[in-house]
Amino acid sequence: MEKKKIIEVENLVKKYGDFTAVKGISFDVFEGEIFGLLGPNGAGKSTTLEIIETLREKTSGKVVVGGYDLDKSPNDIKKIIGVQLQSSGYYPGLNLIELIEMFGGLYNQPVKPLQLLGMFNLEDKAKAQYKELSGGQKQRFSIATTLINKPQIIFLDEPTTGLDPQARRNLWDLIQEVRNQGTTVVITTHYMDEAEFLCNRCAIVDSGRIIAIDSPDALIDKLVSSGFERKKEVKKANLEDVFIHLTGKELREE
Repeated sequence: MEKKKIIEVENLVKKYGDFTAVKGISFDVFEGEIFGLLGPNGAGKSTTLEIIETLREKTSGKVVVGGYDLDKSPNDIKKIIGVQLQSSGYYPGLNLIELIEMFGGLYNQPVKPLQLLGMFNLEDKAKAQYKELSGGQKQRFSIATTLINKPQIIFLDEPTTGLDPQARRNLWDLIQEVRNQGTTVVITTHYMDEAEFLCNRCAIVDSGRIIAIDSPDALIDKLVSSGFERKKEVKKANLEDVFIHLTGKELREE
């Protein structure tokens, strides 16, 4: 069965004066996959995401999300996507239940705050304010809020930056769980092990262009078949695996 395209990006360009940040990027995202945009700082990943999310104007090119053309129906796109807010987007005086209810009101969606918090292992923080949460809890809550409007697609921009290994692996499981419930996930990350673990396919972006796009396995196999060898012998586990194995995977949060 042919996979259905849920995002189509054709020849996307974004210029800031004389500087071209995005130089004719094209890619598709299929329904029900975790798709990664990988690249160094300044590569154009976040700009590309913000254009698809209707948060930034494009210079030229075509973007279609869920069948809606960005030029003609940006408000329809907004209704079917979930975007991770930066921490400044949360009112400091409200607790987590009140924040979820407020977002539900903004989206005109019925919400079950405790059920949503339970999915993200946060029910015991229901009456806490956002500023009282640990780093991992804040990240889990910000992903929980992307699901309030029951979106078809969620966008996660570097969701595990600054987290300890337990919190990071826990978030990986949650992101897979979100996808397993039928939501398409688009993620940016600097962590290649994260992309390798999570992504069905990924695009590597550098200097505003896509230089490779495929499944992580296929990209690695292509490199190996070209004669590439690591200087150090590849082991079957890494140091993070050792750390998780010795300390356990459960979260240790204040």
